[in-house]
Amino acid sequence: MKRGCLAMLLVFLLVVVAGCNTMRGLGEDIEEGGEAVQRASD
Repeated sequence: MKRGCLAMLLVFLLVVVAGCNTMRGLGEDIEEGGEAVQRASD
């Protein structure tokens, strides 16, 4: 379980670094990442 969460976190961080041009975009990316973690934990 920890390994899966860590992998998702790393992918999320890569997406944020690669695709975020504005602070608004960063907030949206963080929100989407949080939702993905919630879905994975269900």
